[in-house]
Amino acid sequence: MSQNYSISGDTNVGLVRKENEDFLHIDNSNQVFAVCDGMGGHQAGEVASMTASEMMKIAFSNFSEELVNDEKLSLNITLPASGDILVKSIRLANRAIYQKALLDSNLHGMGTTVVAVALEKDMLSIAHVGDSRAYRINNKNLEPLTTDHSWVAEIQKNQNLSEEEASSIVGKNIITRALGVREQVEVDYRMVKVKPGEKYLLCSDGLCGFADDEDIFNCLKTVIHDNNKIVKNLISMANDRGGSDNVTIIVLEIKEVIESNEPEIELITFPHEDNNILDHEDKWINKFADVMIRKSEETGLVQSNKYKMTAIFSIFLIIAAFIIYISLIK
Repeated sequence: MSQNYSISGDTNVGLVRKENEDFLHIDNSNQVFAVCDGMGGHQAGEVASMTASEMMKIAFSNFSEELVNDEKLSLNITLPASGDILVKSIRLANRAIYQKALLDSNLHGMGTTVVAVALEKDMLSIAHVGDSRAYRINNKNLEPLTTDHSWVAEIQKNQNLSEEEASSIVGKNIITRALGVREQVEVDYRMVKVKPGEKYLLCSDGLCGFADDEDIFNCLKTVIHDNNKIVKNLISMANDRGGSDNVTIIVLEIKEVIESNEPEIELITFPHEDNNILDHEDKWINKFADVMIRKSEETGLVQSNKYKMTAIFSIFLIIAAFIIYISLIK
């Protein structure tokens, strides 16, 4: 665990859309933070992004040791424990969202991007799928820590286009990876060593889709010593530029760390799961559904989120029944 940090974050519906399909994930108990940008309309995107958040929360809070030690889910590379759980929870989120969409016609086509970080000592694990981004905030600029999984990013890379040239391409918002759109998913991962005083920015494309890195840095540098103002100013900038999308921002500042001897891990793309792993993930989703049942029985549902969480809970019950049925007929 990192000894000391501060976290600031907020999400905003914007000026055009009626619903906020983004989800802000701040889990201080496990030091896991994420931005999820849902898609699908008719609240399906909201279900997808909330499901991704819930899966990460349950993975870290209820099954961290079991997930790390589960050989059938092995990533075939040694990561910090928090990074291992992060990647596996994102895979499980993909599976859960995909199955929900199969079982409910109102949710067909839903999905979500995710950019998530997990702190452990002086290590920051970063995992992402889609075009939500992570940056390190330096004194003079933003250092990108993720690469968009998008059509325009691939063109930019293959044709060596500048950011300005790429921004004018029609269809630039088409993403090539998202959670829930396929039964398998590729997850990008890297681990960076953090130092006291460093700041990290997570954002949905409601910000980075309408402002380049230089614009974002120029907006935040005037308030760089106030993380809450950084979040507020960036949301205001997104809305000043039309507010046509939901926008979600997290700023993480490292205050103090416990040093480790672990080296940084360069970008790894974990390939999609084979059928054996998918079958085992289905069993894990059943375990997660059991946790949700216990949580509802022990604590009840928070009134402000009653209807949203009831919908998610009901879908988990359907998935659990579906998995049991499939296992019986195999």
